Amino acid sequence: MPARGPEGAAAFRRVQLTPGFLAVVLTVLLLWLAGTVARVLVLPFVAVLIAAYLAAVTDALVARTRLARRWAFALAVALTVVAVAGITALLVPPVVDQTRQLVARLPDYVVAWRGWVRHMIERFPALAPLVGEDRQSQFIDVAIDEAKRFAGALAPRVINVAQSFIEVVAVLIMALYLSLHPATYREFVVAVTPPRHRETTRDVLAALGETLRTWTLAQLFAMAVLGALTALGLWLLDVPYWLAFGIFSGVAAIVPFFGTLVSTLLPALFVLGGTGDPGRALLVVLLGVVVHVVEGNLIAPLVFQQAMRLPPVFSIVAVLIVGHLLGPLGLLVAVPMLAVVLVLVRKILIEQVYGDARGPGTPPSPAADPPVPLDGSPRP
Repeated sequence: MPARGPEGAAAFRRVQLTPGFLAVVLTVLLLWLAGTVARVLVLPFVAVLIAAYLAAVTDALVARTRLARRWAFALAVALTVVAVAGITALLVPPVVDQTRQLVARLPDYVVAWRGWVRHMIERFPALAPLVGEDRQSQFIDVAIDEAKRFAGALAPRVINVAQSFIEVVAVLIMALYLSLHPATYREFVVAVTPPRHRETTRDVLAALGETLRTWTLAQLFAMAVLGALTALGLWLLDVPYWLAFGIFSGVAAIVPFFGTLVSTLLPALFVLGGTGDPGRALLVVLLGVVVHVVEGNLIAPLVFQQAMRLPPVFSIVAVLIVGHLLGPLGLLVAVPMLAVVLVLVRKILIEQVYGDARGPGTPPSPAADPPVPLDGSPRP
């Protein structure tokens, strides 16, 4: 083998694959792969959420009935199936009936909305460029085109439904295995971790499990209360389709801020189109505001632990990003994903890397870190 000269050796060193370069390349490839199969990767996360719920119910049954865990798990699954079947039998028929009536009367509501908009333009001519006849026609034409496109793509829709059914079955099976044998998968993650980090890994996994369990149970309870309060209030206000709107409000609560906004304005819009009474529509909006204020200030503090009170701006950004990447499914899992990220940041970055055991959100000790005076003088 011929010897390399100084210039050849330098060139060889320049093209050598350093560990840092390999790490960058592998990171880029992993990010690209994650983006390509993002929808598939989120399905195990949904299974983990369901498993967290089943594990919480199983633990509660074990503590109260002294059953063996396997039998308590079977009872938890049976109770869940019975509860879902009962709720479906009670609520689905009237909701389907109300939804069918709503769709049948939708053209009448469109005519009423256009009449109300025309009346508002007569009172406030400055609104004409924004919501005039031309702009309304454009909106209606777009809606009709979208409906035709949806109807024309019937075969792909059927295929998507079949694929979604397979995904739902796969998620349920994964959830059952994860909740029945959690130690198997937990210890596998610990085993592939370097020995010096295994204790930290166990701590992180325990924190993640507790966080997801808390979020799942609390979110289900908050959604049920919010939907019930909304349906009751709309019924008292004699709003049509009150049950459908109440259930929609409860389901939409899983999407912070945006779900609240839509579930508050939608029934008000139908009241406005049905009666043409802005005062009554305003009462519906006021009802939505009051219900969500009660949920946010009374119910949420009771059912969510302090560690689960996620920063509002972070929640909005998570919904926007994950919703853009994953579509409707991303809207459902954005908040628990944010909770997972915050736990990882607290447990790994802040506590392990930075050595700050207090974690984020903990006020500093005045004795350990006195504030800097506003006048610029040194700390006492």
